[in-house]
Amino acid sequence: MKKLLAFLLVLVMALACFSCVQPTPPTPPDEDDVKVMTHAEYMAAAVESEVVIEAYVQATQSWWDNKITVYLQDEDGAYFAYEMACTEEESASLVKGQKIRVTGYKAEWSGEVEIIDCSFEVLEGNWVATPTDLTAKLGTDDLIKHQNELALFKGMTVKSVSYKNNEPGDDIYLTFTKNGADYDFCVERYLTGPETALYEYVSTLKAGDVVDVIGFLYWYNGANPHIVSMSKAQKGEGAMTYLDYINAPLESEVVIEAYVQATQSWWDNKITVYLQDEDGAYFAYEMTCTEEESEALVVGQKIRVTGYKAEWSGEVEITDCSFEVLEGEWVATPVDLTAKLGMDTLIHYQNQLAVFKGLTVKAISYKNDEPGDDIYLTLGLGEGEYSFCVERYLTGPESEVYQTVATMMVGDVIDVTGFVYWYNGLNTHVTNIVVMSGEAAE
Repeated sequence: MKKLLAFLLVLVMALACFSCVQPTPPTPPDEDDVKVMTHAEYMAAAVESEVVIEAYVQATQSWWDNKITVYLQDEDGAYFAYEMACTEEESASLVKGQKIRVTGYKAEWSGEVEIIDCSFEVLEGNWVATPTDLTAKLGTDDLIKHQNELALFKGMTVKSVSYKNNEPGDDIYLTFTKNGADYDFCVERYLTGPETALYEYVSTLKAGDVVDVIGFLYWYNGANPHIVSMSKAQKGEGAMTYLDYINAPLESEVVIEAYVQATQSWWDNKITVYLQDEDGAYFAYEMTCTEEESEALVVGQKIRVTGYKAEWSGEVEITDCSFEVLEGEWVATPVDLTAKLGMDTLIHYQNQLAVFKGLTVKAISYKNDEPGDDIYLTLGLGEGEYSFCVERYLTGPESEVYQTVATMMVGDVIDVTGFVYWYNGLNTHVTNIVVMSGEAAE
């Protein structure tokens, strides 16, 4: 009996001690334990499986309804995150180059591999892709291996340009030819919409134009790159395309190559130059230049300009700049922008040589009321009125255009050629005037 009582006592004490020992709760997985896929693992993953990737933002489509679509890339490959969950406030963090982690599900739509039902978190890190020249891979099975990458296609000939649903303002569809084959590209309005310089530039293309194209290698029943930049003009190493220049931030260093179209008066080892190529135009303000060097800046001469992008009262210009003379010659033909007067898209032609036809003189005055100084013109078309200027350092009192304007009268109807300068709005610098009717025409 004593042995039984002793055994029971030992058993009770053992149970009591066991009850005092609490099991260790499971440790929640650390964020660093999340399995982040390499690009190869992502591509090998089954469609509809969960995926986690880390990469760098290269561009975004328009945010809407707490969703945003993002083009992503790292040094191994690229990704397309479709309608990623994102508040409007969070969208501000998705700047070009920002590293993020995306968690979602792999999907495929008409050949495009993408991530859907996804969310993201911002990580430390910054990297921007350089376009890969994939021209030689067009029409090959290897092209799809670069899906969604930022790519360059050189020497593409425009075959056709059309709008989705035949509506300007919607996506633009382009067919290019290269080595006898056709390829479809797209200007996606949610990526580069009607307000962008690219959209306006593409809308002016004609069949037969030869261009270099940069875009994300999107897939839609075959390659269908989403265009982000384009250039007709050939650029030397290190020089920007016109669209790269337009998209560059203010105060950043810029390097452009273009052709002299006119100069303002040289003085104090500085000269201001109107420049243009087949893609667009530039205004180099007070460029460093000796008097001897200024003699090389004849109309048509190609030069390389290095300086800093600036803006003054709406005029985008290059300041603190220098130049070197290059081989090449080209002179711009004025583009008729009469129909663009009063439209927001006119600014995309800033500094280009343009003609405006059938304008009526509403007012003429001299700067500081001094003949010999700048002449200010107010010209009307329909119900609109627009400011033009005869800039004395460009076309001074000795010039034919200055003398023509000095004899004009209110009510004259004129055709005006000039550089689309900007000063709190359109303020074209006049280079030629033809008086069509009125007292001055008699």
